[in-house]
Amino acid sequence: MSQLAEARAFAPASVGNIGVGFDLLGHTVGGLGDTAWVRRIDAPEVRISAIEGHFPGIETIPLAAARNTAGRALMALRAQTGIDFGFELRLAKGIPLGSGLGGSAASCVAALVAGNALLPEPLERHALYDCALEGESVASNSRQGDNVAPMLLGGVVLADAQRMIALDAPDWLYAAVVHPEQTLETRHARAVLAAPYPLSQVVQHCGHLALFLTGLARGERALIAAGLQDVLVEPRRAALIPGFAQVKAAALAHDALGASISGGGPSVFAWFDDAARAGAAADAMQQAFAAAGFDSQAYVGPVNGPRAELLAVDAPSQVQRLAASSR
Repeated sequence: MSQLAEARAFAPASVGNIGVGFDLLGHTVGGLGDTAWVRRIDAPEVRISAIEGHFPGIETIPLAAARNTAGRALMALRAQTGIDFGFELRLAKGIPLGSGLGGSAASCVAALVAGNALLPEPLERHALYDCALEGESVASNSRQGDNVAPMLLGGVVLADAQRMIALDAPDWLYAAVVHPEQTLETRHARAVLAAPYPLSQVVQHCGHLALFLTGLARGERALIAAGLQDVLVEPRRAALIPGFAQVKAAALAHDALGASISGGGPSVFAWFDDAARAGAAADAMQQAFAAAGFDSQAYVGPVNGPRAELLAVDAPSQVQRLAASSR
């Protein structure tokens, strides 16, 4: 039986939807994320002792476990495994609230990876997925895996209600992700999608998704670019993000394969077939946001981004066994 008492884990940010894969596709973003410290306690419950960070709105994140994505995920982990002990959780937020970069999901996944390390028999990553969906549901009132799945597996992932599937993506694909100093709540961003869509538009969107997935599988730039066009969600959300049209235009002017809204926004992402192009485009995208009156931060890295990882436990000799069990 594991004697571990405390563990720390980090989960990266993510681009949800990837434009054409609403609630289905996502990939991780290196350079920022959330950290969770989880401590084993005798009481059969989940407690949140503190949430740290310097972003506006941190104080509004609930400490009640059932109303917190990370807390709810750990509650689900306890229920799934039937353990007789509980968890105490501390979070450090590295992802701004309402950024469209998967902040609620990152807290959830970091907590799960740390909590999993404290189990007598740690679970495989795929076995954590349902707990992650339960945690993420707190933020959006729905169970979608486009953020939690890539955080659990790394890279580009296809996620539905039951499973998550890692997708092969060419190593030459790079993303530029720009987060303006704006906030857009997930619930608000989802509310504008409530009205029905005409069948012709749905069919067009399905065609784009098929082209995009085929392009990834074949490693064909032209197919990826042909498919990376969101005709469903982006048109309804674009008006919620001041400067979006100009930022997208700046990305496309720098040879982006495509550009759209990251998650629920207001962050904007673009894909490129070269790291240098992605870097140059990130600068231009930031300038476009500045012209609209908003400072921003940019992140550039491979589309095949990192996954959530265990950083430390209180028994160093156990790290190798835990790392192997998390594969």
